[in-house]
Amino acid sequence: MNITDAVAFWDDVHAARTPATDPKPNARLTEAVADLPAGDALDLGCGDGGDALWLAGRGWRVTAADISSVAVERLAGLARSSGLAERITAERHDLQESFPRGRFDLICAHYLQTPAELDRAAVLRAAAHALRPGGRLLVVDHGSTAPWSWNQDPDAHYPSAREVAAGIGLDLTEWVIDRADAPRRIATGPGGRTAEVVDHVLLIRRTT
Repeated sequence: MNITDAVAFWDDVHAARTPATDPKPNARLTEAVADLPAGDALDLGCGDGGDALWLAGRGWRVTAADISSVAVERLAGLARSSGLAERITAERHDLQESFPRGRFDLICAHYLQTPAELDRAAVLRAAAHALRPGGRLLVVDHGSTAPWSWNQDPDAHYPSAREVAAGIGLDLTEWVIDRADAPRRIATGPGGRTAEVVDHVLLIRRTT
């Protein structure tokens, strides 16, 4: 799938959804970040914007990036209607071509998995280098196939958190792995359908 197709694919995915009026944050974000002091955050693949809105509501200054202009425009509207426009900057980025500018105390990448061509390791490496000393990169990936997933390939391989870390290839004298595990949870999908799913959670902290 080429870049044009990737943009069209994700625009169509978001356009087909009823616009979220109160999107919820990802569970792995709230458990990992709740006790951190607010600072500058980057949300890669912001989607409906639940993570960005949750962070901004707790005092973070958030740059929210997505390949879909539909997602970006909807999030910008939600930020205005929630009184959070001064804390959220919504930007369209195709991460194959551009990466948001700045230095961050937190970068989160939840389910940054796509059928389109994407050098994910390079994107996550760029994210790690965009951290300030003490900053954290939270990567949460699917570890199983939900019944409502767009990818129903029974042979799909979901790399473990340690495999993802190895692929990023960071110098572990400058970054440390604070968490790499595969917890389970009950997820809710379209129409209220629920299922047990596995998350692959990787939390990296920059030390210098």
